[in-house]
Parts: sequence; C-alpha cells; structure tokens
Amino acid sequence: MLVATGCTGTSGVPPRAAGKTSADGKTGASGNTGSDGKTGAPAPSAARVCAAPAAGPARAPAGAVTVDPSVVGDLVAKTESNPPRTTFWLRPGTHTFGPDPYAQVEAKRGNRYLGAPGAVLDGREVNQYAFGGTAPDVVIRHLTVQRFAAPKDEGVVNHDMADGWVIEHTRIQDNSGAGLMAGARQRLRSSCLRGNGQYGMNAYKTGDSIRGLVVEGNEVTGNNTDDWERREPGCGCSGGIKFWAVDGADVRGNWVHDNRGAGLWADTDNNDFLVEGNLLEANDGAALIYETSYNAVVRNNTIRRNAWAEGSAAAEDGDDFPYAAVYVSESGGEPRVPARTDRIEIHGNVLEDNWSGITLWENADRFCNSPSNTSADYCTLLVEDTARCARPAIATAPLHSDCRWKTQRVDIHHNRFLLDPSVVPCAGACGRMAVLANTGTAPDWSPYLGGAVAEAITHRQENRWHDDAYAGPWTFVARDQGRVLDAGRWRAAPYRQDAGSTFRPRGGGRG
Repeated sequence: MLVATGCTGTSGVPPRAAGKTSADGKTGASGNTGSDGKTGAPAPSAARVCAAPAAGPARAPAGAVTVDPSVVGDLVAKTESNPPRTTFWLRPGTHTFGPDPYAQVEAKRGNRYLGAPGAVLDGREVNQYAFGGTAPDVVIRHLTVQRFAAPKDEGVVNHDMADGWVIEHTRIQDNSGAGLMAGARQRLRSSCLRGNGQYGMNAYKTGDSIRGLVVEGNEVTGNNTDDWERREPGCGCSGGIKFWAVDGADVRGNWVHDNRGAGLWADTDNNDFLVEGNLLEANDGAALIYETSYNAVVRNNTIRRNAWAEGSAAAEDGDDFPYAAVYVSESGGEPRVPARTDRIEIHGNVLEDNWSGITLWENADRFCNSPSNTSADYCTLLVEDTARCARPAIATAPLHSDCRWKTQRVDIHHNRFLLDPSVVPCAGACGRMAVLANTGTAPDWSPYLGGAVAEAITHRQENRWHDDAYAGPWTFVARDQGRVLDAGRWRAAPYRQDAGSTFRPRGGGRG
C-alpha cells in the first residue's frame, strides 16, 4: 500500500533541538525548562502513559484462549483456528511469529486481544506486520507491540485499515514505518506511540475517507526516527500522527512531544476536526499542521517550544518564512462541507515560546489539477472531477473559487501568546504571526497569477485575529514575507487585526 504524501515537508532540519536532558537523565519534554522556571511536565489533562501504561488482566478472563509465549507463532495459529469474536489472553513474556516477513495475525470480526502484565509482541525486525486483515471491530488492549519492520507509509497494527478497531492501553514502539494505521470509527485511547520509524499513526485508508476517528489520552513521542524528510526532502511523510482524508476526528487530551517533524499533521481533504485539551510541545516542526483541509475547532490546548529545529535550520539558510507552532496551509472554513463548524476556530489556547505563533498561508500556485498540487489524485471537496479544473472553465465561477483549497474563515481569538527571547534560540527570525501568500507564477494558464491570492487571504477571506493576549516582542507578517509589521501597523488600516487584544512587550512573568 502506497499512501500519497503532502507538500510541506521540511528538508535540511538539523538533529532535534527539543530533546533536552532532564535532571533524571531522561530525554523528552519533561526536562525542558520554560521561561517561568517551570519544567515542561504535561498539563493535568494530557496523557503520560509511555512510562507506565495500565496493566492488563493477570489471569485469563472467562472463556478466553490462552496464548503461550514459548510457542513461536502461537497467536497466529490460535487466531486462525478459533471463530470470530474470540478473546485471546497473551501470557506474560515475549511472543513472536515465525521467520516469514509476512507472518502476522489475520484478525477476525470482533476478536479481542488482551495482554497480561509484561506481555510483548516482538517482530524482531523480521516480521513486517503484527495485526492485519479487513475484519471490523477488533479490540487490542494492554499489549506492547514492538520491533516490526513495516515499509514506508505502511503500518504495523491494523495494517489493512479495517473499521471499528479499538486500541487501548497499548504500547506501539520502535517499529519501522507507522506504528498504527486507521479505519473508520477507530478508537485509539490511553496508548503510547513511541519511537516509530515514520509515524506513530498514519490515519489513511486506501481509496476512501476515514469517518469518526477518536484519538484520546495518548502519548505520542519520538516518532520519525528514520528522519524521512532528510531522506526524501519535501516528502511530507513524517511526524507524530498524519491524518489523510479523515471526515470527523476528535483529538483530545493527548501529549504529543519530541517528534522529529510535526506533532499532528492533517493533510488533504480532512474535515470536521476537534483538537482539544492537548499538550503539544517540543516537536521539531509545527505542533499542528492543517493543510488543504476544512472546518476545525482547535481549542484549550497548551502549545509550547515547537518548530525550534525547523525554524532555526531555515534561518541559518537565510529563509525568513514564519515557521509556526500552528500552520494553516490552504485550509479554511467552508459552509458547504458539513461539519460541527463552518470555520477554523482557534481559541482558548496557550502558545508559549514556540519559534513563531500561527501562520495562515496559501500557495497561489497550488490548486486542483495544478502541477504544484503534490496530492495529484485529489481535488477539493467541492469538485469531484479533477479534470474540470482546467482552462477555460477554471477562469470563471464557480470553478475559479471551488478549484482552490482556500485559507479562509479562520477565527483566532482569546488565545495567550507568550514569547521570551531569552528562551527561544533565535535572533529576530522568530516570534511572528502571519497571514500571507506567494505571488502566483505557474502554470502559465493559471487564473491565479500575480498577487490576487495574497490580497484575498489578507483582506477578503475573513481571516481574523481578535481578543488575544500577547506577551513578548511579537511581530506580524501580512500579505508577503517581506512585509513585517509591529503591533500598531498590524492593528491599523488596511489590516485591522487583533481588535480587543492586549500587548505586553516583555515576555517574562507568566501571570
């Protein structure tokens, strides 16, 4: 299975800047110290489950089939020989499959796999997949699944993207590829996605959208150990969790930290996201990318110390693009696409000591059927047939508007933006808010050549900051990279942003 990937990957990023060492000798966000002198321990609502996930049943539940770790392939054989809706209890110890790279569990409808305390399913870097098959409603709890060798863009658990799976209290760690794939109605709760080669989870379903995804109370850390953006510059194929064509997702109460690349990345025709109550910190790239997608609520998250590695690498190369903690790229609210909101609402968040704050971006050369659209097989959710987005029809209504993924109707309010320049390792290249686009240059038949898109995203697409609180030396970028404004110019005509907001020039004192 090959998944399409996005376009905003980061090349040339140096080794991770975020993985500081704490006093107890462990790396990760818990040892990072903020400008207020407090360490970066997770917020009360965020999950901290990798160190000690909840233990499974010490004895086999009534009616369960016991799986013996001393018998190689016992789980595969017993799954095959038992009917659907069987419960399997894996005894303590390390469970393995045979030497065939494709040896795996082919789950049956409604099967339940429960691990005893200390139960580990180990691929020994030989087997590619742990759990596969298209059977729905499978449950996996209290297991450690590790060292499987999935190829790039493929996953170890739920390899075939079956629907209705529930994964809880499970460690999925140290695998190649993605630790986990996703199907419709999947529930991932209270689990640890750690140290996987590409993604913690790749929420992609071949040939279809994923509806009704829940990601709640998980710790997602240290993923993309194979550093795919360096191996394939611009691939857009790395990070903590990647979402692709997901329609309806609740992402709540997770601790997403110290991933190489973005923490959470929704890329291409996602819709109706709720990103709430998460702690997103110390990721090399953005905490959250929302790209070529629609309609989302991002609220009550703590977002800190993100994009240091990405921003500093760019600055060293003379690139002054505002690499942000929250990056909204060709995405916006669209009332014609059903969702719980018809905007992108970003409110009630605390953003502290990130490289930059929130960037709203629209690539003038990227639209459905454009060579600059790296998601070549996808069109907007408003146009089914990609071929319709061609001249001469694309130059007139409705296709002139509907063939674009537009950054529009983004409402940013009642957030706290905190920046201490003694903490963030930059020299004037960071600490920015931005709404901007490039000048349209290609293809030669594009109806978006010149500065029309930059004017639209800045002035005519209902993108608005208001009633926020700023502390620190923030600057603002409007229309294009070269237009850097102070707060006064940002608030004045013609931009008129941040009405009702407060500005405190010093970043210290987090009261």
